[in-house]
Amino acid sequence: MAEEKTGDNYAPLAQRMRPRNFDEFIGQEEAVGKGKYLRKMIERDQLPSMILYGPPGTGKTTLAQMIAGLTNSHFKKLNAVSSGIGDIRKIVDEAAEQRRFYGKRTIIFIDEIHRFNKSQQDVLLPYVEDGRLILIGATTENPYFEVNHALLSRVRIVRLYLLSDGEIIAIMKQALEDKERGLGKQNIKCDDEVLEAIAQISAGDGRMALNMLEHGAAMTEDNGTITMELLRTLVGEKLQSYDKNGDNHYDTVSAFIKSMRGSDPDAALHYLARMLAAGENVNFIARRIAICAAEDVGNADPFALVLAMSAVQAVQFLGMPEARIPLAEAVTYIASAPKSNAAYLAIDEALAEVRSKNCGTVPMHLRDAHYKGASKLGHGLDYKYAHDYPYHFVHQQYFPDKMKERVYYHPTENGREARMKEYLKACWPERQR
Repeated sequence: MAEEKTGDNYAPLAQRMRPRNFDEFIGQEEAVGKGKYLRKMIERDQLPSMILYGPPGTGKTTLAQMIAGLTNSHFKKLNAVSSGIGDIRKIVDEAAEQRRFYGKRTIIFIDEIHRFNKSQQDVLLPYVEDGRLILIGATTENPYFEVNHALLSRVRIVRLYLLSDGEIIAIMKQALEDKERGLGKQNIKCDDEVLEAIAQISAGDGRMALNMLEHGAAMTEDNGTITMELLRTLVGEKLQSYDKNGDNHYDTVSAFIKSMRGSDPDAALHYLARMLAAGENVNFIARRIAICAAEDVGNADPFALVLAMSAVQAVQFLGMPEARIPLAEAVTYIASAPKSNAAYLAIDEALAEVRSKNCGTVPMHLRDAHYKGASKLGHGLDYKYAHDYPYHFVHQQYFPDKMKERVYYHPTENGREARMKEYLKACWPERQR
């Protein structure tokens, strides 16, 4: 059975296996690979203030603690959820003592720094600026949205990315072999198939992978093997890394819309499935579909918007799990439809012009002539009723005098819009050249 745990061994495997130096650190080559700026600064003990930004399990806390061990600095850790301005001021006082008596700088590591409000972030500014504190913040949220610009201007943003499957597997093998902090004393075996499956399920999250590995080892005799059957028992349904409130949420929605716009129904269904499996609000999804139908399909296939709005109503009426069907129907139709953003571009161009200059008054012959006395003002005089003419069209001026023959709408050659383009050419040949 698993070895008896005492002392530090009670800590989770992911905690015990935190790398102590760059030789043990796996992944994030772009940030701390050999020759990279941050690694050089750490090795020279000339650390700048920084914010580590990346998804869970990518090494933000690990890197901060490793930096503390590799530099001649006093290290203090706060969690923004449970700390306040008083805690910061206390650390500032300690930092002054460390500098005066020991010649040491102080690193303040603030986990989830995005949860500090503006006042709390502002307290840090003078101490970061004059060097009394070296700030290392960690956040899963985009710092450009969540951190004060004044503080951002005083730190470097270090982007950490989801680990690759290969890096996840290397981290797990390291834990299996390490006899001091890992599972090496148990001599647990784990086939490549199982390691690859854990890497897939963890979706770039090293902590999640080590947690699954540790659970598997706890269910395995010493010198035993973690099998696929055991893994299925432990994992059950695949864990989702999709966070409805984080960057991954917006990235998935963005990929969903771009797949529909790019006419790839299969990719669009994939991202739809991700959102549904993560419990995304179906009304939110339906709204995105309707927007895509109007903006990206437009008049190339006007029925796309009709179908999208039907899906909006259907999901409200049906709810999950049945709502997935009209959503899938709308997604595949919109992704497979011809595309045109001509109407979207046209209204934005018209709005920009109306907002930026005096476009003149409505021509007299187009003004409302239904009320008594309108004709005495000249309203509606000489207006030509289109249905009184062949093909229900007649040339007359519709624009204000200052505008004349302005063109906003440029139909494409796609779908039904191609027919509309030919019709408009026949009506307004001088515009539709």
